[in-house]
Amino acid sequence: MKLVCSQAELSASLQLVSRAVNARPTHPVLANVLLTADAATGRLSLTGFDLSLGIQTSLQASVEESGAITLPARLFADIVSRLSADSPVTLHAEENGEQVELTSLSGSYQIRGLPAEDFPDLPLVQTGTPIRLDADALVKGLRGTLFASSGDEAKQLLTGVHLKLDASGLECAATDGHRLAVLRLPHLQGAVAQAGDDAAIEPEPLLGAEDGDAFAVTVPARSLRELERLLAARPSGEPLSLFCERGQVVMLRADQVLTSRSLEGTYPNYAQLIPESFQRRIVIDRRAFIAALERVAVLADPHNNVVKISAEPDQDRVVIRADAQDLGRGSESLAATLSGEAIEIAFNVRYLLEGLKAMGADQVVLQCNAPTTPAVLVPVDDDDAFTYLVMPVQIRA
Repeated sequence: MKLVCSQAELSASLQLVSRAVNARPTHPVLANVLLTADAATGRLSLTGFDLSLGIQTSLQASVEESGAITLPARLFADIVSRLSADSPVTLHAEENGEQVELTSLSGSYQIRGLPAEDFPDLPLVQTGTPIRLDADALVKGLRGTLFASSGDEAKQLLTGVHLKLDASGLECAATDGHRLAVLRLPHLQGAVAQAGDDAAIEPEPLLGAEDGDAFAVTVPARSLRELERLLAARPSGEPLSLFCERGQVVMLRADQVLTSRSLEGTYPNYAQLIPESFQRRIVIDRRAFIAALERVAVLADPHNNVVKISAEPDQDRVVIRADAQDLGRGSESLAATLSGEAIEIAFNVRYLLEGLKAMGADQVVLQCNAPTTPAVLVPVDDDDAFTYLVMPVQIRA
């Protein structure tokens, strides 16, 4: 293998694929990144794979000799990132050799690797008809829901984001059992399964999709966070192709590939958790609400992060309170448009803040029925159907 490539492009690509390299691998080769040089295409491909998440990308290179080898991901990335961006990088490895010589303007390095044959194959399922998604819309959907997924591995299915796609659009949903974020992006261009450039077909249900859904799958949040970073790092108007088969999800766009296992099981029917009507509504400025919550949260009890919100319809305001035993208490008053009777309801302030920060509207509506039933936050005058449900904390007298 012998090639010359850009230091900046090589470093950026290494940063991307290294996120799929396990820090504590079960086998030495899984701590490495796979390099594959192809003289026919003039590209260098880099792959990281921890047997659950795989990331592959490629960059343009002047390839004199094709070949493949694996190198320690962290060491290789650290060396390349410190090289001068003004000088191209030359990589050279003898055929069947296990050492790469890296040369740049500032000097040369020898890095010992492992044979490419030892590196596991990515599960690149590409059979059947792909689901095509607008990449920018998917990034938006993930940013609006990933934060609400569970970090508790005991709740395996809830550690992912549920993606549903039908003729009317894409829906992303995540819940940890205490809150639920749902973002629906309707009428996406090209967000249907396609058999060709312009021939749309009705896809068969996949992965147990029910109730007429064209497609439904639950993907681990970790994998989708990396996908969101991958798409955001290299913006492109090209749609994302998604393949799903036998518990594996493969997402392709241009020279980027991300593979992940899917989460098995039936995702909760979250739609039935959202109340159909509300007796109380509070319309409030989102940024002012966030700022007040952040100030009052300083005095929230560190064990439960509880803040209390009192709606006072006769004065057109809400009062936000926090009380930390032995430390003190604080309160803020905000103007709001209220309907319904007065109420005091308590929340984990972190849950409220994360939901509010995921919204883009200037004003939001907090809807609730009682201090012990689910409350729902929705944006006012937003094109996207974003719904954020959060369970209140029971206030003990």
